Amino acid sequence: MKIAIGTDHAGVELKTELIKVLETHSAEVLDQGPFYSDSVDYPDYGHKVASLVSEGTCSLGVVICGSGNGINMTVNKHQNIRGALCWLPEIAALARQHNDANIIAIPARFISTEEAKAILISFLTNDFEGGRHKRRVDKIACS
Repeated sequence: MKIAIGTDHAGVELKTELIKVLETHSAEVLDQGPFYSDSVDYPDYGHKVASLVSEGTCSLGVVICGSGNGINMTVNKHQNIRGALCWLPEIAALARQHNDANIIAIPARFISTEEAKAILISFLTNDFEGGRHKRRVDKIACS
């Protein structure tokens, strides 16, 4: 499974730790940067990740910024993207199970590294349940 990951300056260190988690789950990681903690604009990296997922190069994406909000808003501008801001493992599980989320947004400044790892693992180990949820997910996209 290919997974794209990107962040802004607030999440560079966390990104490094989450890549290790992804690799232990046999993911091929496409790191979209940045690779330094100098100030950058989160949309630049959110768009890179969302494009890879939207076009089908990657099956899932992980994005990180200080609050998780800005980068999540960015990825959700892309067609076929269902980005979910997650700050608890239970929210990540529901995002996959009920919303078929294909990108997880993580708030680097509001959770610990260990919490972020647990959230990511929950996201990776849950699948879309379909059924009544599919009908709802099918109504999300704007034509």
